[in-house]
Amino acid sequence: MLDPSYRTIAVATTFSPRFEQVLSEAKRIRDRFGSRLNLIYVGERNAETAHKFRDVMSQLQLPSDSAIHYQKGDPAEAILKVAVENDVDLVIAGALEKEVVLRSFLGNVARRLVREAACSVMLFTTPERPPRPLRKIVFVASNYSEHEQHALKKTIYLAAAEACERLYVVRVYTTFDEARASLRDDAGDVAPRPRTFEEEETALEEFILAAGHTEVPIEARCIRGNTGFAASDFVQSVAANLLVVPVRANGDASERLPNNIAWITDVIPCNLWVIR
Repeated sequence: MLDPSYRTIAVATTFSPRFEQVLSEAKRIRDRFGSRLNLIYVGERNAETAHKFRDVMSQLQLPSDSAIHYQKGDPAEAILKVAVENDVDLVIAGALEKEVVLRSFLGNVARRLVREAACSVMLFTTPERPPRPLRKIVFVASNYSEHEQHALKKTIYLAAAEACERLYVVRVYTTFDEARASLRDDAGDVAPRPRTFEEEETALEEFILAAGHTEVPIEARCIRGNTGFAASDFVQSVAANLLVVPVRANGDASERLPNNIAWITDVIPCNLWVIR
């Protein structure tokens, strides 16, 4: 069933060499979710920019009356401001990453969007026109909450629309998790009880089953690793096209990214979808 929560999608645009590719990716996501697509441009509105937008909108067969929000100032501040003022549900942008020692690091604007946006964010590392199908998707679970369940269902919906070949649902099991599980007999009746690795595998499978029937091939993976970078390494090992990370939005921007997934503000192994 179509998830209606993405009523409005906004693509952060510049007239960079990847401008048309990012907009093409945004159109694909808009079509998948049946959303309205707005554009955010950080800069002044003039005849030249208006002409460029009309031209590319025509080429991509986007509605000529699509809203374009012009905002001056710091790029990240401007995008965040427009998103809040216009009740945007999902912001799409290019990642503007740089590669250092076999890892790709987020650019400053993308990093702030991931950390501070009150809505969901989707970043494309290598946007293409036409967009490349999202054949392999990795979803990172952490606490199996109601929000994560909702995010998984939304991911399954997109995976089905993309004819995804494999959706991996992973949980990173750290040495700290293992130590807590080994000491749980001394914890009395404190709940929730820390899980052993085998129990975590069972919990992950139950979490997936709770999402309901789907034709999308799903594979559960508990990954041993001391940090969240283990998930990044796994994403690269399976050559995933999209990494999905559910994050519950809080009122304070500084609290919107829990410590266990804060690594995504630095390393981006592929296209990234932060679901709030």
